[in-house]
Amino acid sequence: MKRSLFAITMLAANAVLAQPKDYPVHSVNFTAVQFTDNFWLPRMKVNHTVTIPASFARCESTGRVKNFEMAAAHTGKFCTTFPFDDTDIYKTIEGASFSLSLFPDKKLEAYIDSLIDIVAKAQEPDGYLYTARTINPQQPHAWAGAERWVKERELSHELYNSGHLYEAAYAHYYATGKKNLLNIALKNADLVCSVFGPGKKHVAPGHEIVEMGLVKLYRITGKPEYLNTAKFFVEERGHYNGYDVKSKDSWKNGSYWQDQIPVVDQREAVGHAVRAGYLYSAVADVAALTGDEKLLQAVDSIWQNMVSKKIYVQGGLGAIPAGERYGENYELPNGTAYNETCAAIAGVYWNYRMFLLHGDSKYMDVLEKQLYNGLISGLGLDGKSFFYTNAMQITNHFSHHAMEPERSGWFDCSCCPTNLTRLIPSIPGYVYAQKADAVYINLFVSGKATMQVHGKPVQIVQQNNYPWEGALSFTVTPQKTDAFSLLVRIPGWARNEAIPSNLYAFSDNVTSQVAISINGQPVEYTIEKGYAVIKRTWKKGDVLKVDLPMDVRRVVANEKVKDDQGKVALQRGPLIYCAEWADNNGKAANILIPSNATFQARFQPNLLNGVEVLQSEVPVITVDENAQTVSTSRKTLTAIPYYAWANRGKGEMMVWFPVKVKDVEIIGEQTLQPIENK
Repeated sequence: MKRSLFAITMLAANAVLAQPKDYPVHSVNFTAVQFTDNFWLPRMKVNHTVTIPASFARCESTGRVKNFEMAAAHTGKFCTTFPFDDTDIYKTIEGASFSLSLFPDKKLEAYIDSLIDIVAKAQEPDGYLYTARTINPQQPHAWAGAERWVKERELSHELYNSGHLYEAAYAHYYATGKKNLLNIALKNADLVCSVFGPGKKHVAPGHEIVEMGLVKLYRITGKPEYLNTAKFFVEERGHYNGYDVKSKDSWKNGSYWQDQIPVVDQREAVGHAVRAGYLYSAVADVAALTGDEKLLQAVDSIWQNMVSKKIYVQGGLGAIPAGERYGENYELPNGTAYNETCAAIAGVYWNYRMFLLHGDSKYMDVLEKQLYNGLISGLGLDGKSFFYTNAMQITNHFSHHAMEPERSGWFDCSCCPTNLTRLIPSIPGYVYAQKADAVYINLFVSGKATMQVHGKPVQIVQQNNYPWEGALSFTVTPQKTDAFSLLVRIPGWARNEAIPSNLYAFSDNVTSQVAISINGQPVEYTIEKGYAVIKRTWKKGDVLKVDLPMDVRRVVANEKVKDDQGKVALQRGPLIYCAEWADNNGKAANILIPSNATFQARFQPNLLNGVEVLQSEVPVITVDENAQTVSTSRKTLTAIPYYAWANRGKGEMMVWFPVKVKDVEIIGEQTLQPIENK
């Protein structure tokens, strides 16, 4: 896995010359950060040893690889369901590439190269790469249309496939230094840029991500056409006159595709939540790299709308099953919550870019909420079972939930499993960032990182047991004694802020302070944009310690969120908790948490791969054996981290708990079936 550092440095230098503008804050590359912790590193190992191999195996067994082989031979019949099935191979290659930087693996690397060879042979001479057409251009997939690109706005996903190809090529190039996949991506991107643009073909891509991918290729090459085409695709939205703009149906007015009005005029998160997250990420990219203030104003406003009116307490996005989309403001039902795993992944991409734009910890607070809760809940602890959607409640007497009550090994539309393979091993790239001589510490994960400050290496070693404990230690070792600033994120939840808006709040006002010391001596610090700013002359071996309070907190929702009124959710550190049937006498929907309940937290190493559970004696509603008397009795509530639910079979689960009994609804015996999630 050796690569030419000189070649990469020269490409980066050329890109810098071509980039007069960029994000004010820059991330520390994932290759410079190594984890040693007990929370993320085991997940990355499982991803490497279980999830990625299983994903590749399923790509083979379901015909996704065969599609590329048939495209190379120009014979056969497209053998999977969707024209975007090509992307499952791209996403898994991306995840495997990230993983190779963590766990060098010659066998895996050789397998990736063999797949890249297959992909290369499927590419047409002019760079076009889309097996759903190339296999048999005379009879392409029904979503593809008779000619290239004619159904791109709504169905074909041709540019969506290209975008995931570019994302995979970027990760593979930086992880391995090889150009075999990058060359395929650049050839395709050159075709896309020759077809689309001012005076050429006009379309707003139906499923965004090509914009993000083009920006990444621009970063590697410095080729302005890639950035210009990304900007063009963003600006094409909202100019199509084929929609019924007055229709309230998002399929008809264009909002499902975020195509209802120009992006510069958009102020609300709308439509398909995954597409939206990819678009908003690209808008941030283009705004940063071009200095477009109108795009910046738009993405800032959209983010504010999302965080104040449209996000679930565990970070889930996209409340409505029909269209996998955002609902109206404050429309956050629990029984029918959708919360696609891919939407949480898109939320991580979007929030990180917002942080790079503004250097404000509130974006990392939301990213952390998504990462530790509504994102990894989509991945089973076994590494090979998944949720497409992420429930807020599962009860025995609710017949219209859109959720899977148990995990699945694969889906016909298997975007979420393969998306997880690429997100999990990329997490080291979100831990640190820099702006001039200021170093941001955003996530708390034991390990070490090396970065350049004033042109000289500085190593930071983190030691902690996060997210279970709040004691954080950072050993700072500059090559030579040097003056610079460390900016340590003080999470909103440690500053009495449940989320950076009034959508959720803590009902209990905890006054615990965040204590900070250096080499054992307490230090004064200022908070700027949610960061403890510690500016000093650092010397080798300086130890910075931060002690975050880990109280159990009650979360309440804004009064406009109707489903959550009279209820509380539980949070400890960054984790949202839930009650699951397996720990609570087979039920979870009968639990009350009164205002005077007290909680004890204790770590159970043999439960769910090791979790901190919360316990309290609370009233539980019971029905007598004759099914005629309803009463309450005090029992022990055991709550587990939300991400760990549904790893022990199918049964009830609750996130929001009533504080008291308001009414009793009598339900007769019935057989209930969940509705389909697609």
